Amino acid sequence: MSVKYQPVKTESVSKQIAEQIRSSILDGRVSVDDRLPTEDELAVQFGVSRATIREALKQLAAQHLIRSRRGPTGGTFVNRPSREDLSDSLSSSATLMVLFGEFGLSDILEARQNLEMLCAQMAVTRITGKQLTAMEHELEIQQNEAVTDVEFCQSDIRFHRTLADAAGNPVLSFLMTAVIEALQPVENMIILNFRERKVIASQHQKLLAALRDQHSQAACQAISDQMEYLRGQFREAGQLA
Repeated sequence: MSVKYQPVKTESVSKQIAEQIRSSILDGRVSVDDRLPTEDELAVQFGVSRATIREALKQLAAQHLIRSRRGPTGGTFVNRPSREDLSDSLSSSATLMVLFGEFGLSDILEARQNLEMLCAQMAVTRITGKQLTAMEHELEIQQNEAVTDVEFCQSDIRFHRTLADAAGNPVLSFLMTAVIEALQPVENMIILNFRERKVIASQHQKLLAALRDQHSQAACQAISDQMEYLRGQFREAGQLA
């Protein structure tokens, strides 16, 4: 590998090193499965200690950009992150931004409503029998009064995750990960003591019926009704003006 890195001399050295290596991966100077220089070689190139290099490599590994392999043919290699890996990172980042107040509840609900309505519009003609069955199964769980609040929330997330997948667009499905798997649990936590499970299940039932009937307008209305209901619950919880 012929990529040359520049020494750094300011604070957060390991972060800067990680950013330089990350940039070389993202701009194509280093390809998937290429082996990076050894820790000693990187330490010389960057003019830092091996400990600093190790810290930088840990940061890249946490982003699923590199992997390590032991043995005679081992080393540190550029990784091809899976969609699941990146979805996990996206969910974690979105959750932190919500908890730190970077995303307001009004903005979250607006984004979720518009994205889910788009998913519903696409899903009415693309949803598979298997996906309909999966959503029916989740609805049965939600209608069971014996399930715990945690189980209900988990089912709620799976229901909306299936709707996103039913849109048949992997890009949209990936983006919805942040809304469904990161933001929705936060929503559920805030209004846990205020929402009525029967109302949520009823709204899901209307959405499912609209998808079965391939009725786009009814599907969008069901989502709009649920978002308006959630806004009311947030107001009751004192979290929304």
